[in-house]
Amino acid sequence: MQKIAFFFMTLVTLFSSIFGAYGETKDKVVFIGHRGYSFRYLENTADAFNGAAKYGFGGAETDVRVTSDGVLVCSHNSEAVFADGTEMEIAEHTYAELTEKPLKNLKTFSKIYLCTFEEYLDILSANDMICFIEFKGAFTEENILKAFDMVSEKYDLAKCPLQSFDINNLILAKSLYPDLPVMLTCDEHDDLVDQALSLGFSIDMDLHNLTQETVDMFHDAGLEVAAWTANTRANISYCLSLGLDYIESDMYWK
Repeated sequence: MQKIAFFFMTLVTLFSSIFGAYGETKDKVVFIGHRGYSFRYLENTADAFNGAAKYGFGGAETDVRVTSDGVLVCSHNSEAVFADGTEMEIAEHTYAELTEKPLKNLKTFSKIYLCTFEEYLDILSANDMICFIEFKGAFTEENILKAFDMVSEKYDLAKCPLQSFDINNLILAKSLYPDLPVMLTCDEHDDLVDQALSLGFSIDMDLHNLTQETVDMFHDAGLEVAAWTANTRANISYCLSLGLDYIESDMYWK
C-alpha cells in the first residue's frame, strides 16, 4: 500500500514539475552529488568530486573511513576494490598499502586511486561547495577532532554538515564543535529521528519514506531536511514538492 501511495504521489508531482509548478522551489534547493558525480565517475574519488564541481552541483557528499595508520579516506564500503580484482579492508591497512595500486574503475577505465578526506575538502572548498561528510561506523574523539580541525583549517564548518546513521557520532561531534551543523542519516521516521529533532539535529532521509509531515516538523523547528538518493525525474519532482533544503543524486539535473 505504501508503494502504491508513493507511486501516485510521484506521478502527481512529476506532472506538476513538467508544467513548472516547482520552478521556484528548484531554484532554492541545493543539489548534492551523491559520492560526487557518481553516475559519470567512480564514486568517492577525486574525479567524481571534480566532476560534481564541473557540472554544476551545489555540493557533494562523501563517506569517510579511517585507515590503520589514521588517515581519513573516502569510501562507502569497508573494503577497497582494486583493478587487479583484489580487495583490502580499509581499517586493517595503511594508506600507503591502500594506494599501491589503482581502484577498480568501470566508469572511465582510467587509473584512479583512493581519495583522502583532505583532497575532498580541497576540491570542494576551491569551488565553494557544500560538503556533506558522512562518518561510517563509530568514530573516536581523536578522529572527529582530526576531521574537523582539518575542516576548520581549510574551509568553513558552516558549509560542512556532518552526517551519520550513528547518532552518537553527531552528539560527540556537536559537543566538540558547537557550531557544526549535524544531520542524522536515516531510513525512515522512527524514534531516532524524534531524538534528533529534540536535540536540534537536521535529517537526511531515504526519499521513499520521507513525508511532508516530517519535513514540516523539522522546518518548524528551524532545522534542515535532505533526501537521498533521487535518481529519476519522478524522485526529483517528489523531493521538490516537499520543499527540501538539499537533494542528493548520483546524476546531474539541470
